[in-house]
Amino acid sequence: MAKLGLNIDHVATVRQARGGCEPDPVAAAAIGELAGAEGITIHLREDRRHIQDRDLEILRRTVKTKLNLEMAATREMVAIALAIKPEQVTLVPEKRQELTTEGGLDVSLNLKVVTDAVKRLRDAGICVSLFVDPDQEQIKAASKSGANYIEIHTGSYAEAFGTPAMGHELEKIDTAIKLAAKVGLGINAGHGLNYVNIIPIATLGGIEEYNIGHSIISRAVLVGLDRAVRDMVSLIRCT
Repeated sequence: MAKLGLNIDHVATVRQARGGCEPDPVAAAAIGELAGAEGITIHLREDRRHIQDRDLEILRRTVKTKLNLEMAATREMVAIALAIKPEQVTLVPEKRQELTTEGGLDVSLNLKVVTDAVKRLRDAGICVSLFVDPDQEQIKAASKSGANYIEIHTGSYAEAFGTPAMGHELEKIDTAIKLAAKVGLGINAGHGLNYVNIIPIATLGGIEEYNIGHSIISRAVLVGLDRAVRDMVSLIRCT
């Protein structure tokens, strides 16, 4: 049965808009877990635009399910992960100017750097996932890197949803799922998924966890976080 990894970055985004202490992403994580999320995902960016080091430290002590730390494969971030020891690290590309992660990690181009980071993290007992586009070469490179999982970047599918290109994007994801399973990688997915476009992807099967943030936090503004999480968990589990 597929799981929901609740991304709480945007709770911190609202907090940072005023520079105060609310809303508290730690409280949001607790509510999310009680509502059925089976993991909490945060992205500690180099510019600290939303999640802060203190958030990470407190979440490490309070999260009861699984803490998934998204981060760039830099020396600073690897050192932080080794000190904090989340259950999982997801290596992602990062640009200072982007509003959100714009694409998958180019594992093929950066194989040595990624492999070195993966080895250091895995040697410390941390599960490692690589955020990649549904591209066969990237998945093969991810396998070579020694990672445990890939997280399929679903952004292109989300943008194509409801257009003639949607079928092609969905087919690419299905092919990626099958290839990843064949080479022994666990499979997660995320980016741009919401309460409507999640259904065709969930129907494909083969995905262990969906990491979703923006659409859930957006819905929570209207109906509350507990209800927003429960609704998404229901969609993931019933398809």
